[in-house]
Amino acid sequence: MLTASILPRVFSFKDRDNEVRLSDPSNKMTPEEVMNFYSGTYPILTTAKIEGPEIKGDEIEYRFITTLGTKG
Repeated sequence: MLTASILPRVFSFKDRDNEVRLSDPSNKMTPEEVMNFYSGTYPILTTAKIEGPEIKGDEIEYRFITTLGTKG
């Protein structure tokens, strides 16, 4: 018998050399709303783009990609 389950969403971004993983504040929020929610704590997210979703293991991962601080 097959069972269906809702996979939890995880949001991540790279801050310098550190990978930062953020939990989902509400599954009713769009990824854009989640990025705006966390941009108060992480200002680098104000210029980020969203990549994903990608299923990794038993999670759905969205990545916030920033170009701030890169050369060329």
